[in-house]
Amino acid sequence: MLRKEEILEKTSNGLDVFRHYITCQWRVGRNFFNPLYEDRKASCNIYFDRKTGAYRLKDFGNDEYSGDCFSFVGKLKGLNCNNANDFVEILKIINRDLSLGLSEDIEKPIHTTPIVSAPVIPEKKSKPHSFQEQRFTRNELEYWGQYDITPDLLAQYKVCSIREFKSENSEGKPYTINSSLEEPIFGYKNKRYIKLYRPYSKMRFLYGGDMGENYSFGLEQLPAKGDTVFITGGEKDVLSLTAKGFHAICFNSETVNIPANIIHNLTFRFKHIILLYDADKTGLDSSAKHEKELAEYGVKRLLLPLSGTKEEKDISDYFRLGNNRESFLKIFLDFLDTIYSDTMTMLKSCEIDFDNPPAKAQEIISAGDVPLGTQGNILCITGGEGTGKSNYVAALVAGSIRPDNIHIDTLGINVYENTKHKAVLLYDTEQSEVQLFKNVSNLLKRAKQPEKPEELKAFCLTGMSRKERLQAIVQSMDKFHYQYGGIQLVVIDGIADLVHSANDEAESLRVVDELYRLAGIYQTCIICVLHYVPNGLKLRGHLGSELQRKAAAILSIELDNEPTTSVVKALKVRDGSPLDVPLMLFSWNKEAGMHLYCGEKPREEKEKRKEKELVSVAREVFDQQTFITYIDLCEQIQQIMDVKERTAKSYIRFMREKEIIIKDPSNQSYFIKGHF
Repeated sequence: MLRKEEILEKTSNGLDVFRHYITCQWRVGRNFFNPLYEDRKASCNIYFDRKTGAYRLKDFGNDEYSGDCFSFVGKLKGLNCNNANDFVEILKIINRDLSLGLSEDIEKPIHTTPIVSAPVIPEKKSKPHSFQEQRFTRNELEYWGQYDITPDLLAQYKVCSIREFKSENSEGKPYTINSSLEEPIFGYKNKRYIKLYRPYSKMRFLYGGDMGENYSFGLEQLPAKGDTVFITGGEKDVLSLTAKGFHAICFNSETVNIPANIIHNLTFRFKHIILLYDADKTGLDSSAKHEKELAEYGVKRLLLPLSGTKEEKDISDYFRLGNNRESFLKIFLDFLDTIYSDTMTMLKSCEIDFDNPPAKAQEIISAGDVPLGTQGNILCITGGEGTGKSNYVAALVAGSIRPDNIHIDTLGINVYENTKHKAVLLYDTEQSEVQLFKNVSNLLKRAKQPEKPEELKAFCLTGMSRKERLQAIVQSMDKFHYQYGGIQLVVIDGIADLVHSANDEAESLRVVDELYRLAGIYQTCIICVLHYVPNGLKLRGHLGSELQRKAAAILSIELDNEPTTSVVKALKVRDGSPLDVPLMLFSWNKEAGMHLYCGEKPREEKEKRKEKELVSVAREVFDQQTFITYIDLCEQIQQIMDVKERTAKSYIRFMREKEIIIKDPSNQSYFIKGHF
């Protein structure tokens, strides 16, 4: 049976195969012109691959010709080395053409990729080399200067000017090259090697020392973190980009395999990894290949608007031709627009147009001059058991369905008329159907409606699962929005019953985000009733925290000093101060058969409440520290009470007037705990 190993053994590990078919003058390790196509640059090289134990060809100009002797012969004969039958035919061709005399008695043509048992080859030693540096000449600095590359930048990247370089060729014969005005020599230095760059010579690159397998230029100069890193075709491109304020690296050439481990590490340090290769055929083909190979790391390629000619092909040429950093950023921004096209299209509709400002959200519920419930927002009502929350909410619903131009008792809150008779939706998750029917009947009485108006929809959701309840709310809101030409008000009495636990962060986020989204879509106000307030300042659990963040206002209902009377106070107001909202009283009136508004608490009571709550805030602040600056105190008040900076500053003035806080006698820059 004809075997691959036998052919390699008979042909000096494939070297004789290359010698047979490549008839031009060439040497191992030396670049030569590929005779199989019109090769304009000597970029073909045959070398010994220690991993496979065989000789391979590397064509930097056209990677299709790269591979071992079998793939090379397959390319010549129009056969596919990866096809089993074709591979057998390639073995036969080599056996016959080189007269190897191997048996071709093959029972079953199967191609495998065996492990080659290569002869023991001595470790390749780096060729001896030496070089002499010199100061950059004026002409050499002018050469780098056309790319805005400064002497400091050259020093940072260990680029030097070489006067003389000595080494040996592949046959062990010594040679020397010297710098001249016409052919300057530059060196990219490393402790273990040096890479020579001769921009005006036929053989532009020479090497001294052991470069290893993962040569990279610019890697050690990269910052620990950054937004974008470009992978370029050469060292000069790295320097050009760096000179313009960008981060860049390069490997030994555009056609070499890019080490995946390096790219993997870069993904943790940079948002974008961009291939920025030459605009010629080799660069375009190589960047497309690498982009595909490194797709799992999110590597993309950016194409330069250049002709691809010798004088106009890479990023260095782009800057040399007069383009600046801003023009390249414009190309990069256009590139981002392309890869983010779907997202940017979606965001376009969300962008604020200051030439056409949005209409001011209509107020639906307010207290005095302070808006509490507006279109596109959430109003939260909270309180303990038996404080009258459901009756209070019923009053708000009644205000939304009352006949036009009819005044009713809405327990001190201003509820704007629903003149267009949009849908008013009440979803109850706690009470029985019987109790809900009774409550709706009472609110109709309050609304002075002889019968239920068509736009009012009341639902008892106690028989549904928690997951079904939210789905029912979402879908019914959509239907009623179209049926009634909009939604005036939505009440969810018992929002905690939409989640399994108020302390489930993920579920709480999902529910509150969905309700906030619905309020915006249907331009309505959604009232969420949440039970239990532990401290009077913050709502319960993750659900309460999310409502605290998203709600435009939060009203707390508590029992007053007189147990038969309930008091309504604001915990949060987005547009104003909660302490500017009056303390509203309501209680049960037996004759009327409903709760009635009892007026506001006197100013003294409002002041006491304000002082009490700010004392509570001061305790929380000074439990953590002994003294505090004005700025830090202002920030903490904003955080604890969820108010704006303006409001927080007014609270500090009040706290100073009441001596809740006082200046530190030893340092007037600090406040300390006052008299409370």
